[in-house]
Amino acid sequence: QLQLVESGGGLVQPGGSLRLSCVASGDTLHYYTIAWFRQAPGKEREGVSCISSTDGSTYYADSVKGRFIISRDNAKNTVLLQMNSLKPEDTAVYSCAASTYTIRDWTLEFWFDYWGQGTQVTVSS
Repeated sequence: QLQLVESGGGLVQPGGSLRLSCVASGDTLHYYTIAWFRQAPGKEREGVSCISSTDGSTYYADSVKGRFIISRDNAKNTVLLQMNSLKPEDTAVYSCAASTYTIRDWTLEFWFDYWGQGTQVTVSS
């Protein structure tokens, strides 16, 4: 059974960088489409980025394009989210999620069956 564990969150100043990791166990992660979601206090959970299981295509929310990069490290059974030029509005709990389905809209949570526990990212001066 697939299990996901996120790490790498923390406190960073505006303009700084963090790298989040999503480490899988119980199955080979490259079989799954992986997405990162985030939820800030008082806000709905939103899709941040996604990487396809089929061709490796990547997708980003408009709010993070040009600042965040999603990638796979198959040797480590891990998906990474490099976050640069962080802004206070990026503050949220970030979770990774995995799907075995052919996804029509990666920003919709119901396509994803496996979720990690989340890691807190706080951007503040």
